[in-house]
Amino acid sequence: MSSLRDDTLAYFGHQVHVMRRREVGTLLGWAGDLAGRTLLDVAGGDGYWAGQAIRRGARAVCLDLARYKLEFGQKLRGHPGLVEGDALALPFADGSFDVVMSVCAIEHFDDGAAALAEMARVLRPGGDLVMSADALTRAERWPDKLAHHRERYHVKHAYPAEALTKLLDAAGLDVERQTHMFRSQRAEWLYMTLSAKGGKAGWNAAAPLSPLVALADRRTPDDGGSVVLTHARRRA
Repeated sequence: MSSLRDDTLAYFGHQVHVMRRREVGTLLGWAGDLAGRTLLDVAGGDGYWAGQAIRRGARAVCLDLARYKLEFGQKLRGHPGLVEGDALALPFADGSFDVVMSVCAIEHFDDGAAALAEMARVLRPGGDLVMSADALTRAERWPDKLAHHRERYHVKHAYPAEALTKLLDAAGLDVERQTHMFRSQRAEWLYMTLSAKGGKAGWNAAAPLSPLVALADRRTPDDGGSVVLTHARRRA
């Protein structure tokens, strides 16, 4: 049963964040008109963002391995279908969804290529994949921060845009557009510092900096950054 407290916790946990609102807003915008379309959020935690897709008219499902997150998601108003499952072996038939979304999840998987192949498999031909991933194009400049980031968030791999594009192509997906967040060196230093020292509370506490990061991104060439956002389409 939902409660105001649970909904408030979810709002602050997801929306009051230095990057997540802009990140997922971009992805959902790229997905286009969601009215009546089926959407799967892969490794979507408590289903909060899939719930936002429902507000846009989608019929949404969230899949995650963490049962405690799914149990919390059941308490939220307007939650999507919640399924416990593995991103590397999605429990859905071929072509089940019009849209697949994945928010900064692939970097945690042992086999990113296998996960992308599964996302492509459950997409109908012509369906849209909207996803974000750690690109970390300058992170090696701060090896200690990078090591803390990998350890704290169980990051197995980074996915620079070019490498991700090749994996998507191999999975039968054509990239329509890509963009980066935290593009400048100073912004990427902030990203790595928040990751290494701030933890979840740090990402939330840094929310007032979000407009400044967005402004810096607009003023910096879109050729690298901490996070890459991608819209791809499954080939017919």
